[in-house]
Amino acid sequence: MYYVRKMKFLVVLVLAAALCFSLTACAGQGNSDQVKKNQDKELKIGVFNWAENIAVCNMWKLVLEEEGYNVKLVDGQKQTLFSAVASGDLDLAVEVWLPKTDEPFMAKYKNNGWELMEPWYEGTGLGLVVPEYMDINSIEELNENKDKFVREGNPSIVGIGGGASIMRMTEEAIDKYNLEYDLIESSGPAMTAALDKAINKEDPVVVTLWNPHWVFADYNLKYLEDPKKVYGGEEKIYCVGHTGFSDKFPTLTRWLNNWHMDDQSLGSLMSVINDTEDPAEGAKKWLDNNQDLVDTWLR
Repeated sequence: MYYVRKMKFLVVLVLAAALCFSLTACAGQGNSDQVKKNQDKELKIGVFNWAENIAVCNMWKLVLEEEGYNVKLVDGQKQTLFSAVASGDLDLAVEVWLPKTDEPFMAKYKNNGWELMEPWYEGTGLGLVVPEYMDINSIEELNENKDKFVREGNPSIVGIGGGASIMRMTEEAIDKYNLEYDLIESSGPAMTAALDKAINKEDPVVVTLWNPHWVFADYNLKYLEDPKKVYGGEEKIYCVGHTGFSDKFPTLTRWLNNWHMDDQSLGSLMSVINDTEDPAEGAKKWLDNNQDLVDTWLR
């Protein structure tokens, strides 16, 4: 009898151990699944210092956080951020201009780290811009008017950050048009500040600019004609993710491919942000008034 009772006791112990192992394994699997789910909601987006880039990145951060994502915005120069997407250090960059402006980056990363999504904006502009009140209409007229555009002792074009594609293209324009001008490297905000200061005094100024940009809503401006087509024609703006982005973020990829903005919607977003002087606060105000549009993306 003692032997039988001992055998029954051992059977109970074995069954209990098996049950405990099974429950632990299930719990471990559950925790692993939860960790993976949480990792699939973590997202790093590169942001460079262009007004529309800051606007849409902050907008998407708020939208995605409402959908349960943990979003980190990473500031940097365009070429650094594009490289980081290709290497997988960043998940997403939301502004690649094609077919001309960012073609060197596209050629480098198309089959080497980038995954291209559908365009979210069409009909861009890019080039040299002056106030509407100036009696000059073409890049070819700049040399004969160079005495009007003197800054720091030399005829000058006010540019933005040195890594921007528009700066590379402007250096090409200076060469192709034989412009006797310096290209001043600054930043997006510094360029718009110089533009604002000149316009308030009705002084001459020529700057590197692009649309979409909020300044076209605030000032009367014009592009200088570019007969040599250095700056190309109208383009489209795309998102790029690292290779495998659509597999890792299938729902987000669908949303980004649904995303489309025009001059009115993007212009109003940038304008609100410029007025509030806080990208997150401005983006939130805009989202509060444009939820119907956002809902069409999140399908």
